[in-house]
Amino acid sequence: MNVIIAGAGEFGGHAAEVLSADGHKVTVIDVSTERLGLLNDKVDVRTLAGNCAHFQVVAEAGVEHCDLLIAATETDEINLFVACVAKASGAKKTIVRVHHTANFELRGRPLAEKLGIDELICPEHLVALAITRTLRNPGSIALEEFGRGKLLMQRFPVIRGATAVGKKLHEIRLPASARLATVEGKSGVAIANAETEIDAGDLVTLIGERKTFESARKVFHKGKEKRLLVAVMGETSTAAWLCRSLKSRMFSVRLFVQQHQRAVELSEKLPHVTVLEADPTDATTFADEHIEKTNAFIAVTEDDEYNILACAQAKKLGVATAFAIVTKEKYLHLFPSVGIDHAFIPRTVAVSAIQHMLAVGRIRSLATFANGIAEVYEIRPSKRAKILGNELRNVQLPAETMIAAIRRGNEVYVPGAEDRFTEDDTILAIGPCGIADDLLKLFVSK
Repeated sequence: MNVIIAGAGEFGGHAAEVLSADGHKVTVIDVSTERLGLLNDKVDVRTLAGNCAHFQVVAEAGVEHCDLLIAATETDEINLFVACVAKASGAKKTIVRVHHTANFELRGRPLAEKLGIDELICPEHLVALAITRTLRNPGSIALEEFGRGKLLMQRFPVIRGATAVGKKLHEIRLPASARLATVEGKSGVAIANAETEIDAGDLVTLIGERKTFESARKVFHKGKEKRLLVAVMGETSTAAWLCRSLKSRMFSVRLFVQQHQRAVELSEKLPHVTVLEADPTDATTFADEHIEKTNAFIAVTEDDEYNILACAQAKKLGVATAFAIVTKEKYLHLFPSVGIDHAFIPRTVAVSAIQHMLAVGRIRSLATFANGIAEVYEIRPSKRAKILGNELRNVQLPAETMIAAIRRGNEVYVPGAEDRFTEDDTILAIGPCGIADDLLKLFVSK
């Protein structure tokens, strides 16, 4: 694949290293000859000195025959412009790195397509999701990302006296937009089917549209959940994205911010979060706020050393789990010795997302859950697929497999028995691990 990367900074340079190692032919554009020289010392890629916002420069880079252009400069507006020019000039696919929420929200909208933008990635958003995955069911994050906020997936215990107790799934009346995915009981973990019987104490995973999810949940659990206590330190955009991704009845989140104006701004943007204008590394603040009782302490400032020291202190004083964001790999070896449980490097997370986007084929595995029993699959049916035009109830899916959601344009919903598949759909299926080939025959083969 011929790849052009506009920008040889921290993200663009790392993308060049990784994609070149994957066997792609990479050209990197940057105004800084020094950056390009450092990159050439590390990896065998073609480099071109110049302003990527100038058409002559991207033309010289070979944009007409480019399979992929990654716009990776530090400026959102330049990246959006470069992608627009590249697509109009013949680039087959464009990926744009953005920082600002307003630009990232173009994702999935018709305007992005008109501008020639195929994918938008925000490293701050991606690292926030990566942290959230370690605190939640990975399948939940995959489904909620697919559903762009319109779908929920939660795992919780069935309480004694709940409506569902003692009944088989086909006897339980759930909202049409809800599905039971898995049941973990005395006999083990299983993907739910019509004959699955629900007992008190079972752990169930429920999927549904946000608007009806709570009514479906009450069939299994009417009481209040015990919330996980999370303390986030930092006033960065990553902190804001993280607080948004933790917006769930599962979490009670406190965000520690030291700048007054930023604290006011974030408290208005994040009404579900308790924003405190304080330094959690201060001994008095730590004691007054009982941070030692939190389930997770997450340091997301722009200072690697500060993040590491804050997490080390939090662990020493009793916090269960500590997470730190760092930009330099050289610090990773320190983490085990100071008790830090998880480390995240934004550029590494973002480039991994690009590799995932470039995965060949119409079926991708997004996540596994329920102790590796169930897998979440994203499917793009081909024009020749045998299921096109058929009602869901007439499609013979692989055993223990369900269609959890369909995304059609800007619409995302949990399908009913009478819904039909079209070639423009992106489908989310949940089933046993290792059924990709079976799904391929159904959704891709004629």
